[in-house]
Amino acid sequence: MNTRKLTTEDWDILLKWWEAWPEWVAPTKDFLPDNGTFGLMVEKAGIPVVAGFIYLTNSKTALLEWIVSNPEYREEDRDIIIEKLISDAEHVVKDLGYKYMFAVMQHKKLIETHKKLGWNSDEKPSFELTKIL
Repeated sequence: MNTRKLTTEDWDILLKWWEAWPEWVAPTKDFLPDNGTFGLMVEKAGIPVVAGFIYLTNSKTALLEWIVSNPEYREEDRDIIIEKLISDAEHVVKDLGYKYMFAVMQHKKLIETHKKLGWNSDEKPSFELTKIL
């Protein structure tokens, strides 16, 4: 498995992934950090499997968001690869001097993966609000 930084060339791949998952809507590039390039991609044998974006703040908190995976990747190690993305993002953020990571999500399996890796979860529902200015 190889974890690498996202590049502009990854955008078309990510759009196809978002379109393939029926509950997801792809964000626009300008909604994502560094116009869709500040994040990580995990590949296995040269096949892109999962990606996520890292938002840096002016506090000691960074956000890991918009995790999306290759819907055609059906191997048994899919969960391990997703865990690798989260763990590697934690290392990147820590190396940059951040102390906390934050994420907003609804996907139950992804929530359980974060919990398995030591993330705390508030069990009360919350809502994501966005306003285009």
